[in-house]
Amino acid sequence: MNNKQTVLVTGATGYIGGRLVGRLLNAGYQVRALVRDPSRLQGRPWADRVEVVQGDVLNLDTLPAAMAGIDSAYYLIHSMRGGADFHYRDLLAAHNFGIAAREARLQRIIYLGGLGEPDTSLSPHLRSRQQTGAVLRDSGIPVTEFRAAVIVGSRGISFEMIRYLAERMPVMLCPRLINTRIQPIGVRNVLQYLVAALDTLQSAGEIVEIGGADVMTYGKMFMEYAAVRGLRRRMIPVPVLTPGLYAHLVHYVTPVPLSLARPLIEGLRNEVIVRNDTAQRLFPGIQPMTYRLAVQRALMRLDAHQVETTWSDALVSSQGHRSPVVLTTHEGMIIERRQRFVGAPPEAAYRAFTGLGGDRGWLYFNWVWRLRGMVDRIVGGVGSRRGRRDANKVRVGDALDYWRVEAFEPDQSLLLRAEIKVPGRAWLQFNTVAIDSGGSQLVQTAFFAPKGLFGFLYWYTLYPIHSLIFSGLIRKLAQRANTLHNTSSSPEDAGKQPSGKEV
Repeated sequence: MNNKQTVLVTGATGYIGGRLVGRLLNAGYQVRALVRDPSRLQGRPWADRVEVVQGDVLNLDTLPAAMAGIDSAYYLIHSMRGGADFHYRDLLAAHNFGIAAREARLQRIIYLGGLGEPDTSLSPHLRSRQQTGAVLRDSGIPVTEFRAAVIVGSRGISFEMIRYLAERMPVMLCPRLINTRIQPIGVRNVLQYLVAALDTLQSAGEIVEIGGADVMTYGKMFMEYAAVRGLRRRMIPVPVLTPGLYAHLVHYVTPVPLSLARPLIEGLRNEVIVRNDTAQRLFPGIQPMTYRLAVQRALMRLDAHQVETTWSDALVSSQGHRSPVVLTTHEGMIIERRQRFVGAPPEAAYRAFTGLGGDRGWLYFNWVWRLRGMVDRIVGGVGSRRGRRDANKVRVGDALDYWRVEAFEPDQSLLLRAEIKVPGRAWLQFNTVAIDSGGSQLVQTAFFAPKGLFGFLYWYTLYPIHSLIFSGLIRKLAQRANTLHNTSSSPEDAGKQPSGKEV
C-alpha cells in the first residue's frame, strides 16, 4: 500500500488509539481521527498533524464525513463498563460503522478484539468483543481482526491492576480463577501488529491471535511482577472468594473502579492463549517479547515519566457513554471565586496549578482530599487512585485523581470537572493573568450545579470545610508559584518576589 494513504483511527483518545496515531504518522501515513469531542485531543504531541472529524459511532449520520476518501480504518472502540445495554451499544456501534464503511467503499477495517476460544463459555465482555468483530465482517468489508489477551504497558488497565496489587498486598488472597492460563502481550508488540497490518494485504479477512512469548497463569503474572520489583509476596488461595468479591478487592486496592474491575475479573475464568500460528506466518518480522521484558519496559516508562496514554484517558472509564459535560452558566449554579496576587509571572502560577494531584498532592490539607477520594471509592466511585499521567503536564481528557481535565490554555487557565459521586455537577477552574505593575493575578473558582434539594444541602453543609480548604489551596498555590519562579531565576533575582496576598 501507499505509505501516504490517509487512514481513519477511531478511539484516538483511548489507551491504544492514542499511541497508535503517533506510530502511524512516524510510518508516513496521513491520519484522520474520529472523536466525539475534538477538544480532548488538545495537548497530544501529534494533535496538529492529524485531521480531526467530530462524530459518534452510535450516530450513523455522523460517519460519512469521517469515511470520505479513506481506504483503511482502525476500529478501536468497545464498552468496558457494565450495564444491561453495553452489549447492544457494542453491536450497534459496529453495525453503524460497517454500514458507513460499505457505503464509502473502504478496502479494509482493522479491529482489535479479545482473545478466547469462541466455543467456550466466554465472559459477557469477551463474547461481545468477538461478536463485534463478526458484525464488522458482516459489512462485507475485509476485516483484519487481532485478538489479544492482557496487554502489558505503562498505565494500561490490566498492568495497573497487577502493579497495585503486588505493591500493596504482601499477602495476596486469590480466587481459584487465578490459576487460569493466559498469554499476555506487551503494548509495543500490539502496536507493531496494528501498524504492520496496513502493508500486509494477506491479513485481510483473517482473525489473528496475538500474544507474548510466555504462557502463564494470572498468579504467575503477579509473582513475576513482584520478582522484577524485588518484592517478597505470598499468594493464598481462597476458594470462597468469588469473582464478584475479588472485583471489590481490586476496586479498593487499585485505581480501577468497580464498574471496570468486575468485567475484567469475570474474564479470569476464560483461558486466553494463542492456538494457531497465523500471527507468526503473516508477521514473521515481529518478535513477541517476554512478560518480564514487557513489565520492565512499562516500569522504565513510569520511572522516566514517559507515559503516552493511560487507561483512564477514555471517558468510558468513568462516565460511561454519556456525552462530555460542557460547563454553562445557568440559574441555580453556585459559584465560589477567590483571587490572590502572586509576585511570579503567569507561567509560574500556571505550572503551580497544573501540577496539582498525583504524588505531589493538593498542597493544603492533602489528607482531606485523599479522604474524600477514599469515601468516593467506598461508595463505588472512581476515587483518587488514578493519579495523573504526567507529573507536570496536562492535556484535555487527562484523569487527575478524581478530576478530569476539561480544558486548558497554556500559561493561562485550567478547568477540571469532578468525577466523584456528588448530588450535582462540580468544576474547579484556575486562571492567571499578568499585572502591569508586575506579577500576576491568580483566580480560583469552584462551580457547583446542585441536583435537587439534596444538592443544595450538600453544598451548604460542607461549605465551611470547602471554604477552609479552598482558601488554603490558593494561598499554597501562590507560594508554590513564587518558589517555582525563584528557583528558575538568577540568584540575584531570588527573594525579590513578594508573597501572595488574597483579595
